[in-house]
Amino acid sequence: MSCQGCHTPDGSGTVGVPGMKDHVGVFLNSDEGREYLVRVPGSATSALSDARLAAVLNWMITAFAGDSLEEPLEPYTAAEVGRLRQQPLNEVDHHRARLLQDLARATNRE
Repeated sequence: MSCQGCHTPDGSGTVGVPGMKDHVGVFLNSDEGREYLVRVPGSATSALSDARLAAVLNWMITAFAGDSLEEPLEPYTAAEVGRLRQQPLNEVDHHRARLLQDLARATNRE
């Protein structure tokens, strides 16, 4: 998997590619967001085994979430990753924008 090719080694992102640093934890505030991180094409179609992809996702969140992770990380498991990656996302930009809007609305209601 070559996440850093677009998201960069420090997770800051590039032009047109969202940064993960101090932001990726917000996705774990909903089940849909948690699933999103596995279902994006770079994850879902990775050559990594389910167990290795789960380990990479857990590392990524631990390394880059910062204060954006509201609750302690419930680690991804190989079984969860295996189930979710069978349904890769289409129209990732649209899906991400809608998901972030939903998460922002939920945060504003609290």
